[in-house]
Amino acid sequence: MREPTTGLAAEEWRKGWRLVLASSLGFSFFSVMMSATGLFMEPLSQAFGWSRTLLSSGPSIASASQALLGPFFGLLVDRLGTRRLALPGVALTTATIACFGLLDGSSAMWIGLWLCFGIVSVSIKSTGWTTAVVGNFAASRGLALALTLGGTALSQTLVPPIGNWLITDFGWRAAFVWLGLGWGGITLLLCALFFHDQNDNARVLARSKRRKGEPIVSTLSGLTVKQALRHSALLRVALSNFIVMLLTMGLSVHLFPILTEAGVSRSNAAWLVALGGISAIIGKVITGVLTDRFKPNWIGGITLGIAALVFLLLLDGVRTYPFIIVAMIVNGYAQGTKTQITGYLTAGYAGMRNFGTVYSFMSALMALAAGLGPLIAGMVYDYSGGYGPFLIMGTIGCAVGGLIVLTLPPFPEQEEAATS
Repeated sequence: MREPTTGLAAEEWRKGWRLVLASSLGFSFFSVMMSATGLFMEPLSQAFGWSRTLLSSGPSIASASQALLGPFFGLLVDRLGTRRLALPGVALTTATIACFGLLDGSSAMWIGLWLCFGIVSVSIKSTGWTTAVVGNFAASRGLALALTLGGTALSQTLVPPIGNWLITDFGWRAAFVWLGLGWGGITLLLCALFFHDQNDNARVLARSKRRKGEPIVSTLSGLTVKQALRHSALLRVALSNFIVMLLTMGLSVHLFPILTEAGVSRSNAAWLVALGGISAIIGKVITGVLTDRFKPNWIGGITLGIAALVFLLLLDGVRTYPFIIVAMIVNGYAQGTKTQITGYLTAGYAGMRNFGTVYSFMSALMALAAGLGPLIAGMVYDYSGGYGPFLIMGTIGCAVGGLIVLTLPPFPEQEEAATS
């Protein structure tokens, strides 16, 4: 067990709680469309006759775009800082989500809007928020990351009931507009007020020295990008996260129709998904506190591996209403901790020297997996007539992903401390 430095942690929170608040809301806005996609499947299918595969292709296209642009964005974060990228990103994403209300039945328009969303939202994905927070927290990094990346849990909790209410009472077009302008407007205001990354000043100074030809002495330790891309522990983190992200994001996007096809009403399904969001907030905080005190690979491996239970409990022949409730709670607990755990492990193994760039590669893999997962789940449904085979894949895959993280080696500084 590792003892946290209480005084240092308190000082970090005194200076950085506003940053965490703005970052958490920013990441919640990034997650709004993923949390809402399942809600819109039935209305859009009824309106335009679209298949589940086409509807699932939207998030896949956005995620593929984010995966391709992620490494480039990571370089920009290390060079320009996070604030200068996040604020325009929130504004552009707000407008793009609202434009989904203009859909006219054209599949090309559906694909084009998701492509635009993927391009503009790359600036508000986890890379920027995570880089800002891990650069300003050390003693309480786990908890700070938990609350920041808990933004996904916030959207998972609030979007299903709010989105379902908007669709039911005002129609799906108005729902897109209000989710975009309402959530995005509040996010932009708080980020403009509170999202000031202290490390941005160091990046500006380094850029100024670079232009003047002056030597740059970095105070940040860690691996070079080439070293990180060959580091065995980081490669194992990437593999585990890709497997678990692919499966759980496929489940997340299709969870609402999975529940309704199991006989759960739309209203109850929305609240069950929201229950998972509440559990996710609790799970992120607990995971954050535990990673600050115990071996993070143990905490991460157990948290990722337990997601296998969710898929198992939703299988035909196993599924009962009490088991569905348990599955929602467990799913919520594990939901989103993938990003949190990956950020913590990446900082531990790679250091902060090139964290933005290194983490952007991790984030790109997450985006690729998040895009493939819903598409694969939709294809499985269209070809097999149900979600059973996908749920079996999820049971096995999440167990394997958890085991990979569980067997990771200690962080470099822990190895040095053990030998000194």
